[in-house]
Amino acid sequence: MLASTSVSSTPQKRFKYDVFVSYRGEDTHKPFVDHLYHALHKNGITTYTGYETIEKRRKVSDDDLVTSIQDSKIHIIVFSNNYASSSWCLDDLVKIMECQNENTTTAYPIFYDVEPTEVRNQCGAFGEAFAKHENEEAADRWRGALREAAGLAGRELKTTFTLDWHKAEFIKNLVEDISQKLFHEYLVGMETRVSNVVSSLETGVNDVRLIGIKGMGGGGKTTLARAVFYHISFLFEGKSFVENVKGSSLKELQKQVLQDVSSDRRIDVESINDGRNKMKRMMGSRKVLVVLDDVDNIGQFEALAGEPTWFKPGSRIIITTRDEQVLNPQRVSFTHDISLLSDDEAICLFSKYAFGRKVSGQGYEELSRKVVHYAAGLPITIKVLGSLLYAKSKDEWEETIERLKTNLPKETLEILEQSYNGLKDDQKEIFLDVACILNGEKEKKAIRVLESCGFHARVGLKVLKQKSLITISDTDCLRLHDHIAEMGRYIVRGFYPHEPNRHNRLWIKEEIEDILINDLGTNRTRCIKLEDSELDSAIIMKGLRKMNEVRFLYVNNGYKPDVHASPSSYNHASLPNALQYLYWHSYPLSCLPETFRANNLVNLEMPYSNISQLWEEVHMPVQFPKLKHLNLNGSKLSNLDLRQAPCIESLYLRDCNNFVELHLPFECPRLKYLCLSGSKLRKLNLGLTPNLMTLDLSRCNYFVELLMPVQRLKLKYLHLSGSKLSKLNLWLTPHLKSLEGLQELTLSTEDIKRLPDSICMLEHLTLIELKSCFHLEQLPKDLGRLECLKKLHLSDCISLQDIPNSICNMKCLKYLHLPYCVLVEKLPDELGRLKCLEELNIEGTGINQLPQSIFQLEDLCIIWSRGRLESYGFSSLKELSRYTASCYIKNKKSTHRGVS
Repeated sequence: MLASTSVSSTPQKRFKYDVFVSYRGEDTHKPFVDHLYHALHKNGITTYTGYETIEKRRKVSDDDLVTSIQDSKIHIIVFSNNYASSSWCLDDLVKIMECQNENTTTAYPIFYDVEPTEVRNQCGAFGEAFAKHENEEAADRWRGALREAAGLAGRELKTTFTLDWHKAEFIKNLVEDISQKLFHEYLVGMETRVSNVVSSLETGVNDVRLIGIKGMGGGGKTTLARAVFYHISFLFEGKSFVENVKGSSLKELQKQVLQDVSSDRRIDVESINDGRNKMKRMMGSRKVLVVLDDVDNIGQFEALAGEPTWFKPGSRIIITTRDEQVLNPQRVSFTHDISLLSDDEAICLFSKYAFGRKVSGQGYEELSRKVVHYAAGLPITIKVLGSLLYAKSKDEWEETIERLKTNLPKETLEILEQSYNGLKDDQKEIFLDVACILNGEKEKKAIRVLESCGFHARVGLKVLKQKSLITISDTDCLRLHDHIAEMGRYIVRGFYPHEPNRHNRLWIKEEIEDILINDLGTNRTRCIKLEDSELDSAIIMKGLRKMNEVRFLYVNNGYKPDVHASPSSYNHASLPNALQYLYWHSYPLSCLPETFRANNLVNLEMPYSNISQLWEEVHMPVQFPKLKHLNLNGSKLSNLDLRQAPCIESLYLRDCNNFVELHLPFECPRLKYLCLSGSKLRKLNLGLTPNLMTLDLSRCNYFVELLMPVQRLKLKYLHLSGSKLSKLNLWLTPHLKSLEGLQELTLSTEDIKRLPDSICMLEHLTLIELKSCFHLEQLPKDLGRLECLKKLHLSDCISLQDIPNSICNMKCLKYLHLPYCVLVEKLPDELGRLKCLEELNIEGTGINQLPQSIFQLEDLCIIWSRGRLESYGFSSLKELSRYTASCYIKNKKSTHRGVS
């Protein structure tokens, strides 16, 4: 349920209808307007005729008809002999001309068996009909409106000697006129998009083509489809624009398509299956253009577009949807993702609605930019706000802009909420968590959070992406359009927008602080995200006492100095036992509260905290039955026993400077990530950890012994830089076979003199990093067997004498770094075979001449060198800049240059 405080508007320029037809029913309904209506409808032009309303005017309020006039882009006025006899028609005409003069609509007169001069001067048969109004108060207004309308460009139709086919041709030409007018109306901000869709349709190619347009609600899919439809519909023998597919009866929609494309209103459909059969039989007889707007499931697609074999070659079908699952790639030739408007396009569209032209009103430029910035490229919001601000003063504009800071326009919310309503219950919960808590987070982290809280996160996020509610950025972060996120937050606020303690998710710092300080917590709360608060941790923990159902708690107030807090200073400290995900940066206590039971805890993260032990020994729980992820980076922990955590998958204890002892269960089948970097650990027995993928013991300066099973492991990343692992060479040799899936190996030790030849068996290695291996004298001669290697870093290996020629066999090598390998004086002559090489770092080496083959390295970007390079030519290296300590060579496939 949406919050009731959202901004609402009564749009003056958001049009419900494309066309409003004003006419005298007894003169023209059967012989003309009825045929015109069906022709307009067939061409996807939404039309209000109001025949029954006009004939039974006493039953309908004038306001309703006036609203219909205002809600129509184009007004067709059918002047007939008896038009002026109706005061209702004349009243409607006055309103139509008001809209015309305000530049909000277009009036289009049809002179049906009357002359324009008769209308302009109220003479002849037309004047006789008007004569009975001569003494009425409104007569002068009516005369003025008739004179104005008669002066507009329109069409004349004489029916006395006109054959039916002439009348049909007249209607056809009229509909084409209207289509082109509407095309230009819809084109505002759409030029490039229309061009792209039309290009992909390739109307000149004689095949059957289905094109998809997908994107978020309110993003302009229908507008784009309409503009394309109006632009190309004249090329087809039959056409149909089917609106709001998801909200209509499939049987009725099948009937509409069949009637539209065949121009036969007698066609009926008894059932969906009958409709399919009739479409199979009839659609192949003519080249058709069909638009299916707002399709939300495959069943609708199959009932209305079925198979390409239904249609005659040259036919085109366009489907708009929020759900990409509808667009089966085996049937859909091309899918266009609707793109939001640029600032220039948004200003153009907004100005059209706010000022009736494509540029901002004088003095309103800055205010217009503020509105457009708020709309964030979403067409529906731009149109709503343009309508809302039309003909308003600057003060009213500023007041509206201020309200928008906390309230989305009601119309935008309603359209966006349709996508939310189509989700299953668990998908709705995932969406609300993303909207309120996880927007902007890395997808991998969001999945861990959601899975910790019991959701099928991967499937749920995939559905949200398919339904255009979220996107994944280039940096793998979850992204929601600002208005979609705000829609989710309105749903959470529900019926209680001003009572945050009754919301199930809390993310606004001021609201959370007020609840905690004043002890207003309730069992309604499920998620809390508190950042950048100055609130004392003791108050936070005390305020959580009544919030027993919190499953997600995130507290990040940044790094704070040690406060040496003790449990006794937190007499009312509490954490909800329902917690499944707990993150608390700089947690102040040395252990968890004694009242807290971690039976539901799946994820525990307390980086840079005062934690020295999880529980005081007297309060030690039996186990962490569900704990999968534990992160205590930078804490004061000295030892840890994980034998009570049978489900552990990842353990991060980076920079725990006091940490000396880790007890793993003998069998730890789920453990995948183990990071102990920077600890004082001396030895580690991995036991049975068959699924371990990452082991990081870098900067463990006291580490001397690693016990691990000999059988094959899934280990991909092994980081040992800075450890004191004794006799590393002897340790590596028996384990290399079990490490055959290894991708990254980093070492840093003074003990090793040479790498074992058997390291070349690790054919999946992509990185080898050897830092400060001061006694390393040589590399394996067959190192080139590592064809997957992308990075070879040999830094400060001061005893290394040469680089084996075999490295030239490394097909994937991109980075070769040899800084301060002082004894290396030469590079392999065939270095040019390394076609993927991008970086070569030879700073501080003895190299003073590069091999001739370096000419061949077209992708080479950088060469660093300390000292002097002898004069040398580089035909493929563009730029050389000389610095005090180094040379910088950047390759852009340019002209020959010399280096000295």
